[in-house]
Amino acid sequence: MSVDPEDVLVGVGPWVGDWPQDDRLDPELLEQGDRRNVVDRYRYWRLDAIVADLDERRHPFHVAIENFDHDFNIGSVVRTANAFLAEEVHIVGRRRWNKRGAMVTDRYQHVHHHEDAARLAAWAEVRDLPLIGIDNLPGAVPLETADLPEACILVFGQEGDGLTPMARESCSAVLSIAQFGSTRSINVGAAAAIAMHAWVRRHVYGQVT
Repeated sequence: MSVDPEDVLVGVGPWVGDWPQDDRLDPELLEQGDRRNVVDRYRYWRLDAIVADLDERRHPFHVAIENFDHDFNIGSVVRTANAFLAEEVHIVGRRRWNKRGAMVTDRYQHVHHHEDAARLAAWAEVRDLPLIGIDNLPGAVPLETADLPEACILVFGQEGDGLTPMARESCSAVLSIAQFGSTRSINVGAAAAIAMHAWVRRHVYGQVT
C-alpha cells in the first residue's frame, strides 16, 4: 500500500511530560508540536534563538545572486546557503524575489539587497571581501583547482544568462565548474551548491582539491 507523501508528518509532536526549563524553547511549539524544516538540534526552539545560535557559528563566505527575472532558483540558492551556513546572502537587482524555493530558510539567513553589482562591489570593498564569480566563461579558472579565499563573496548570475558584464567586471576572479556533457551550463542552484561545497571542503576540511 502506497503512502501519499503529504500524509507523512515531519518533525515532532507536542512535548510529552513536564516542559523543560529553557528560555530558547517556544511554548507554542511545545504545546502543538514542531513541524518545521529544521534539524533535530533546533526542535521546539524559538526562531530568534535559532538565528542567534547560527550567528555564533556562521562561515565567513557570503553568497550573491543577480535578480532580474524573479528567478525561482534564487530560493534554492538561499536554502543551500543556509545549509552550508553562509555568513550572508545578497540579492543584486530587483528587491522582490521568488521565495518558494527557499522553503522558509530565509527566516534563518541574513539577506541583503543591492541595487546593482557596483553597489555590491562597494559594500564588499569596505569589508575587504573579494568577489568571486562562478560562471563558465572564457578564461575562467577551474573551481576544482582554485584556492578559494576564506572570506569572500561567491557571485552567481541569472539562470541561462550567467553573470552580467557589470558583475564580471566587479569580480577579482571568475571560476568555472567542470562539465563533460553537451549542455552549455548547469542550473544556477546546482552551481551554487557545488561552489559552496568546494568552499567547505577547502576551509572546513582542509582539502585543496
